Amino acid sequence: MSVARSPAFDSALHVIKGAVCTVLRIPTGRTTDRVSPHEGGGKITINSIKDEPTEEQKELIATNVHNKVEENAPFKIFTGVPRELAEKKYFDTMYDSFKVPDSVKELRLVYLEQWNLNCNVHPIVKSTGLLGEINLTKWKYSAKKSTLEISFTVEATSDVFEMAEEDSNVEDLPPLEIAVPYVPDEQLSQEGVLGVSEGQKVTPWEVEGADEGIDYDKLIRDFGCSPIDQKLIDRMERVTGKKAHRFLRRGLFFSHRDLNILLDKYERGIPFYLYTGRGPSSESLHLGHLVPFQFTKWLQDTFDVPLVIQLTDDEKFFFKDYLTLEEAHRLAYENAKDIIACGFDMSKTFIFSDLDYMGTMYPNVCKIQKLITYNQARGAFGFTGSDSVGKSSFCAIQASPSFSTTFPSIFGDRKDIMCLIPQAIDQDPYFRVTRDVAPRMGMLKPALIHSKFFPALQGHKTKMSGSVGNTTIMVTDTPKEIKNKIMKYCFSGGQETAEEQRRLGANLDVDVAYEYLRYIMDDDEKFEQIGEDYSSGKLLTGEVKNILVDELVKLTKQHQEARAKVTDDMVKEFMNPNR
Repeated sequence: MSVARSPAFDSALHVIKGAVCTVLRIPTGRTTDRVSPHEGGGKITINSIKDEPTEEQKELIATNVHNKVEENAPFKIFTGVPRELAEKKYFDTMYDSFKVPDSVKELRLVYLEQWNLNCNVHPIVKSTGLLGEINLTKWKYSAKKSTLEISFTVEATSDVFEMAEEDSNVEDLPPLEIAVPYVPDEQLSQEGVLGVSEGQKVTPWEVEGADEGIDYDKLIRDFGCSPIDQKLIDRMERVTGKKAHRFLRRGLFFSHRDLNILLDKYERGIPFYLYTGRGPSSESLHLGHLVPFQFTKWLQDTFDVPLVIQLTDDEKFFFKDYLTLEEAHRLAYENAKDIIACGFDMSKTFIFSDLDYMGTMYPNVCKIQKLITYNQARGAFGFTGSDSVGKSSFCAIQASPSFSTTFPSIFGDRKDIMCLIPQAIDQDPYFRVTRDVAPRMGMLKPALIHSKFFPALQGHKTKMSGSVGNTTIMVTDTPKEIKNKIMKYCFSGGQETAEEQRRLGANLDVDVAYEYLRYIMDDDEKFEQIGEDYSSGKLLTGEVKNILVDELVKLTKQHQEARAKVTDDMVKEFMNPNR
């Protein structure tokens, strides 16, 4: 007696297929031979399995299936996708082994981020959590056919499901490397470096946009991440019972990966920890460096969670030709003082230098290095044959703190603690690679939350850089230095003359002084009033710059006073993993 397909059955197929492709490193395209439903579950047969999976691999596949259901990850359905566009973007990644008739010109694509992409006409549930529990009950391998048949049961949470959201906007289609867990080298090389396109370049080492600034909506599309909307901000306020940080209220932290999944876990009482970092290449920080630390402190205070801060002295040695290893290590300790001055809770914060802590985290670094190919590193970061192996292997070192097992003195051997990483959007390539290897290690993918760039004094086209001293506000600057830099170098959206400014007002979209106030002035009403008066011509450019100078002097003075109180003993205590 045949059993009809159900949304639970078809949705479970995507979860299982993604887990198999993740662990066994096979393409999603053309590798599903057949599926068959039965009462309470079904079977899926997958081809291109050259060797029979080991017991360890079977266990890892089952773990990934369990974790994906536990994540309550959202399914998304793209409708009306032109077939020609889909095949150009995804090759045959979305097809099963049977042929889709040539007469079909538009496709319906079911998408589970970095897990599975499939051309499919069947109903799919809204999210994986609705599947309740998927049990893999039987494995049957055929060496002759190179196939693996998996029988499974689904214990869904209900017989009636909320269905997946549909999207007909092809601009929302994710990039290939975000859509599926494994991309063959010949396809990866054609994808190019995400974030690098005509008129804009955003990599971990270089940021440059058009004259009007960085197109962040384009970055969301190119990187395949999700925007932080008002609904998500409202949820954070509801969950924490606290007002959202101004960086969230004003859209300065603007996109994320899996923040909803992390909040789901938090509401169920499952803990998480924070991870951020700093590459020490200068004696002190500039204002742009403070942004992730200020926001991370708010997250730590608001959620009351542990925090680890990585000082990548090894990275700066690899990437800065002028920097010796000894100097990078010294700068790590100097920068630690600036970080401590931000006010982190010592009892919940561990700061570490890679050079000092490598012995403890090296097992995870090795596991990650083994899972990342050179072609992956080249595709994600744009490395060439002339780059050192230190550069291409560093991504494993930055990935390691994303996993709780890197910190046995804090978390023991627990693998169920998710990580949240506040970061500037240019660091996303590191953690796309991290999220790719996580399920292959049996670990949880870290959640990410991205900030916009703190612009350089000369305009929104690039970010503030410590290497351009006269156009950067350092936390060590004196009031006189701050005023000189703001008055002389800060790009203005105001008019050429006071008369024209009174008549036409300022262009707030390009004005750097107003943008800096967006970051540092906490009073929403005052900030909005300044914007209204400046754009209408009631305020002149010089007046707005003077307001900014006062705010910056207050901020840097507070930081300098806090840093002066940081002793060497305090640094040692923050950097002691065994306290």
